[in-house]
Amino acid sequence: MAGVDSSADHLLEVRALSVTYGDEFPKITAASDLAFSIDRGEILGVLGESGSGKSTLAMALLRCLPSTAHIVGNIIYEGRELTLANEREMRKIRGARIALIFQDPVLALNPVINVGTQVLEVLRAHRDFCQKEARVMVLETLASLGFEDVERIYRSFPHQLSGGQCQRIAIAQALICKPDLIIADEPTASLDAETALEIVKLLRRISYESSIAFLLISHDPAIVRGLADRVMVMREGKIVEQGTTDNVLNHPSHTYTKFLVAAERGIVVEPPQLSSALRSSQA
Repeated sequence: MAGVDSSADHLLEVRALSVTYGDEFPKITAASDLAFSIDRGEILGVLGESGSGKSTLAMALLRCLPSTAHIVGNIIYEGRELTLANEREMRKIRGARIALIFQDPVLALNPVINVGTQVLEVLRAHRDFCQKEARVMVLETLASLGFEDVERIYRSFPHQLSGGQCQRIAIAQALICKPDLIIADEPTASLDAETALEIVKLLRRISYESSIAFLLISHDPAIVRGLADRVMVMREGKIVEQGTTDNVLNHPSHTYTKFLVAAERGIVVEPPQLSSALRSSQA
């Protein structure tokens, strides 16, 4: 792959990353001058409301943005510059080295294929296993995620499982190739509070046992607080604050972070005003 940087110390490093849409002026800016890094085994939380640029960031890292998007800056993964990678090179990385857990697993899973086969297809797309070996690995992964009757779960279709079970299947798809980094895009947003807590505990255990790094995207400070080692807060496509979870969420310095933390505690405050550029784009 082009653009190798053998001196890289981080698993992933993003430098001056901006994403714009459209060819006419003024362009719509979805992300602006983002800079951060993730080390192996680290959980980095990305906190912000809808429209803050969190999901744009996730899709940019995987190079899954629509053709109308323009990326400027650097996305360096294991010393390799992903913004220079072609589609063939990216297909080897997506799912195998950098995996994604979608926000709503019920919508992400194919309703007419049993869930075991859907996990198996991810494995066989990236690894050279025969059908029998792959099936054993899928069953072992399902068992590691807390499923008891793994044969029944394997044969089940998404509509036969609960929301929490479907989310575990989505996690199994992300884990099956043993990636270095998992992007979890609002992994508890579609779940009730009790199930969400179970998923948080599961993701924490996975990170601890496997040293897989996570980019955890959430609008909920409580989820980020329960999982992340470090936090970066996004608003209007920019990082407004970042640091350790304790410093950012317990001692916030930016007005917007203070607003999010206050909302988590049930304190009603007026949100900071949007910039004039963003107000214009939303009009």
